[in-house]
Amino acid sequence: MLVAPGSPDIVWRVSVPLHFAVKTRLVGLLEELGEGAALPPERTLAKEFGVSRWTMRQAIRELIADGRLRARQGQGTFVATPKLIQPLALVSYTEALRAQGQQPGRELVAFEEIEADELLSEQLGITVGDPVYRLERVLLADGQPIGLETTYMSVARFPTLRDVLKPEGSLYRCLTDELGVRFGEGEELVETVIATPREADLLKATQSLPMLLLHRTSRDTDGRPIEAVRSLYRGDRVGFRATLRP
Repeated sequence: MLVAPGSPDIVWRVSVPLHFAVKTRLVGLLEELGEGAALPPERTLAKEFGVSRWTMRQAIRELIADGRLRARQGQGTFVATPKLIQPLALVSYTEALRAQGQQPGRELVAFEEIEADELLSEQLGITVGDPVYRLERVLLADGQPIGLETTYMSVARFPTLRDVLKPEGSLYRCLTDELGVRFGEGEELVETVIATPREADLLKATQSLPMLLLHRTSRDTDGRPIEAVRSLYRGDRVGFRATLRP
């Protein structure tokens, strides 16, 4: 029950779902247990909290989706490490991850040439049908998949990309160090989506897990398009931060 500020005679009655109240109490327990600790069995927790196992299960599922807990098949549920916070900026994924004490990595899924459709031709400043690199890689943090990144670039502008890029290496570092590209500006759109079965499999996740989808286009200091990128991130592992100025 809440009292409206400045109005002592007005009372707001707020009904809080039981599983949400249990979830709030569990957060306190996780802080006591510490990172990496095993969560007590669901049955034990339900008894201690005085709720049904269904209610406890619902609260635990939401904490898993929030990234506060991590379920390991056949082992149990554990207090998760804090989310990786990535800046919304034109910086290398490698540098951003290392700054947080994590070891970055990448697994190559596909590196092929396709024909530009209308959207890619607009994003990359080329003609429909022109050849485009399609580079798809799973992004890793300490060996665990956290994202799936697909980058599109004009073959005509970067004809030697296949020769100089190491599939497990930083694309931005390759572009700047090997090809002399200087990033100028970019645009990014962030939305929530549901992963496809293929994407969930590559990210070792379930389709019920929240995902963050980023669409980015970047240009060099002369305003020429460099890339169009589609990045899908596990919502339980990654968050994003932006600096806002008036």
